[in-house]
Amino acid sequence: IRHLREGMRVARQVLNTRPLKDIMREEIAPGPDATSDEAIDQHVRRTVKTDYHPVGTCRMGADDDRMAVVDARLRVRGVDGLRVIDASIMPKLVTANTNAPTMALADRAVSLMS
Repeated sequence: IRHLREGMRVARQVLNTRPLKDIMREEIAPGPDATSDEAIDQHVRRTVKTDYHPVGTCRMGADDDRMAVVDARLRVRGVDGLRVIDASIMPKLVTANTNAPTMALADRAVSLMS
């Protein structure tokens, strides 16, 4: 929330400098009256969503990684016969679209199961 609040403040500063200031009519949301941390936080909680594909909900990791749900062979720990083969096993968000890495994971999964 803190980062998004600060991002909102930086965006306002940018929009209030020329040449943008000359062409911007008004701030629509959250509106110019929303200046306190609480008001901006409320707007953020109400309107912000991820712009990225979620990853890491079933993160893959080493055997000693207590947060890792999936092992290096894409098997769910503690569940026989179940693998996860999608972006949810990526421990961290990649710096590009998740499509190609997910396709690479699927290709690797095929070779692991053959």
